[in-house]
Amino acid sequence: MVLAGGVVVLGTGEVWVPFSSRQGSGSGIAATVGVVLVAVALLWSRREPLLAVLGFPVVWGLVGLLSPTYLLFYGAMVPLEIAVFMAARFGRGRTPLYAAAVAAASLLGLDLFVSLMQDPGEITFHWTVTALVWSAGFGLRTLERRAHASMRRAIDAEVGAAELAMRAVVDERARIARELHDIVAHSVSSMVVQAGAAEAAADDADYVRSTLASIRSTGNDALAEMRRLVSVLRVTDDAPLAPQPRLAALPALVERTTAEGTPTRLKVSGEAGELPAGVDLALYRIVQEALTNVRRHARASRCEVCLHYGPDAVSVEVVDDGPGGADDTSGSGHGLIGMRERADLYGGELVAGPMPSGGFAVRATLPLSPTSGR
Repeated sequence: MVLAGGVVVLGTGEVWVPFSSRQGSGSGIAATVGVVLVAVALLWSRREPLLAVLGFPVVWGLVGLLSPTYLLFYGAMVPLEIAVFMAARFGRGRTPLYAAAVAAASLLGLDLFVSLMQDPGEITFHWTVTALVWSAGFGLRTLERRAHASMRRAIDAEVGAAELAMRAVVDERARIARELHDIVAHSVSSMVVQAGAAEAAADDADYVRSTLASIRSTGNDALAEMRRLVSVLRVTDDAPLAPQPRLAALPALVERTTAEGTPTRLKVSGEAGELPAGVDLALYRIVQEALTNVRRHARASRCEVCLHYGPDAVSVEVVDDGPGGADDTSGSGHGLIGMRERADLYGGELVAGPMPSGGFAVRATLPLSPTSGR
């Protein structure tokens, strides 16, 4: 747009002021029409540069046939050079070559049929300028393509290195997992055999003591080896190894949620008993994730956690009064997916969704004798 406007201003000024660059004689109106038309063609010089180059011979050829006109520098030659540069710089495929051919044919026509263009100095000038302009545009195009190619190669190399590093990490972790399995399987099998032997020889106190010492040593060795392997898997977490949380830690979790801005209370019913470690941890993690969702999404003013110990199962319920959870009724969020997977793992059930009276509820029930849900 700026280039086209500049051509119109300079070209019409060249015609009507006139500038010293205007040569020959002719119709000012015809010359002005020609200037405006080639300027309009320049509006497509970026998207369709070949069209802009073709505008020069077509427009000025028709204007010259209809009426004698001036020979213009700013209104004719400058637009041609702009179009040639844009075609060489931004043209796709063979467009730069086609543009060069059209420009050469146009200049050749001027040299043959316009007497004012037949001076040797004039011929040298416009051919040299056009060649330099085309070369500059094509050179910039080539440099840009090389820069893009270099960037693509650098990105491909970086991605390839990252993939190799990730593959090495995955392979190493798979090896560690196999090694961990072997350690656990061997140590536990050995401990089971020794415990059975000690049970069979319960009357031999010395043998039982030595067997129990051996079991303790095997267990300690297995724990030490597992800690070593787990420490390798913990890439960025520098926290010391600690026991996994249990339901006994729910009061502290509820207090922490309240301190972070959502008043929360805990209700416990039923007779608490010793739970399987996996069930205990799974229930705690479900409550923890549910409370996290309450803090992040529910915009609740209060929340309640209910824990019920039954004869055959343990259930937890997290209920809030906020509107935020009601938008996700499908349970497609990653948090709900993780909670369902924990419940399924121990043969339990998890239901999550908005309540008719408002708010959102997450309810999970896990049997005390878990069976794999997978």
